[in-house]
Amino acid sequence: MSNEETTGKKKLALNVVSSKKEHKGFGAGSIDLNNVSPVIIDQGEAYIDIGAMHAKSKVEKGIKFLTNKDEVPEGGRKCWIVWVAVDRNEQGPFYGGLTACEMLVNPEARRGWKILADHVNKLDYALKRRIMLEGLDDAEKTALRELLMQHNAEWWERTDASVKEALA
Repeated sequence: MSNEETTGKKKLALNVVSSKKEHKGFGAGSIDLNNVSPVIIDQGEAYIDIGAMHAKSKVEKGIKFLTNKDEVPEGGRKCWIVWVAVDRNEQGPFYGGLTACEMLVNPEARRGWKILADHVNKLDYALKRRIMLEGLDDAEKTALRELLMQHNAEWWERTDASVKEALA
């Protein structure tokens, strides 16, 4: 017998519910992650890596993350996850929220640093259409801007000037 059958209660789980369906049952009010994507910025290159949604991006695989930055062995490199939220208006989709989260990874030592709570909070802020790119240098902002423009030029054209200014 499953846990559900023995207790008669539904198991609690994070339900990702699409906004395309009316949903008022168990788990209603869950976060819709259909309109957010993680972009990795590593060594000056920006690329979309959906694995980052579950901490399984190319740079995160095989790394044991620590909460103390000083415990990461020397030779670690700075990487970023940028949460990119896409919104829609009458004209169509556009880039609505961008938030950057710092990570330090040392693949040789298989150790890294990140604050998971910061990553979760920044994901939430991106969904709320905030722009938080503190810490990104000019080259990283340029790589992100070019990726967004190449990914979908029409979305970029419809994007608010404040997002474009943050990436200038």
